[in-house]
Amino acid sequence: MPRMGGLAVYLAFVLAVLLFRELTTQVLGLLAGATVILLLGIADDIRGLSARVKLAGQILAALVIVQFGIQVHYITNPLNGDIFILGFLSIPLTVFWIVAVTNAVNLIDGLDGLAGGVACIAALTMATVAWTQFGMSGMPEMIMLALTLVAAVIGFLRYNFHPARIFLGDTGSMFLGFTLSVLAIMSLTKSATAVSVIIPLVILGVPLLDTFFAILRRCHEHRPIMQPDKKHLHHQLMAMGLNHRQTVLAIYALSAFLGFNAVVINLITNDQALVLLVILAGVVIYLADRVGVLGRSRRTGCDIPEEYKQRSTKM
Repeated sequence: MPRMGGLAVYLAFVLAVLLFRELTTQVLGLLAGATVILLLGIADDIRGLSARVKLAGQILAALVIVQFGIQVHYITNPLNGDIFILGFLSIPLTVFWIVAVTNAVNLIDGLDGLAGGVACIAALTMATVAWTQFGMSGMPEMIMLALTLVAAVIGFLRYNFHPARIFLGDTGSMFLGFTLSVLAIMSLTKSATAVSVIIPLVILGVPLLDTFFAILRRCHEHRPIMQPDKKHLHHQLMAMGLNHRQTVLAIYALSAFLGFNAVVINLITNDQALVLLVILAGVVIYLADRVGVLGRSRRTGCDIPEEYKQRSTKM
């Protein structure tokens, strides 16, 4: 089965942008960085690259983005709205964010249609949040890029949903994660609201939390954080008895739920947003514990198809 289906997503996205969008500096930066990530993914899918080589390539792609002026210059304090100018920390934080999201989306690509669907929901949510903040006149570039990504992914999902005829591969999953991370930065640079720094974290909650819980789990078990395991969210849902489609749809629903809350957070007052965030955090921790992604699985005897175990050994 072809493992570089992400190349089709990349080509659809890039061609649409070249045909219909004005090539501003930021758009050119996104395309340049995405091309570096694409080449890295192709090399990994064909030859298999070490973790160090992939990390170096991801950092290079992130630095390309910085050269085109796309970076996090400040963050806001969600408690009082104070703005912190990052100064010399701007570039390291930008690179860290891009690399983190790129890898987080790559790591959830363990089931047919999972990474693509979650990325599609996240991009659509980003466009919605940007529109509610500024309207089409305020951030047309970011909104149209996000919607273009949605269209490219939807066209691919028809062939990637279970039973898949083509896989995203690292080519596609890293491209999606990279593009989402850059779109999040583009939206952050236009907003200085107290909760603006929180919204991208909520939108990308599924891949980011799955990766975060994996790191916590391995630290608690005194194992290397890069050592793969079979306790990611999709593994645990299947171990609870859900089939492939049910697992993917359940994670879609969770991603949509977080996306909906991100939109709500953007529309309510800061105090109300903080209350909602506390409630969300409690719900997420409870569900993570119940499902078993924190390391205390309640169902260990259910079989997970071997093909999906093998696809989820990236981390």
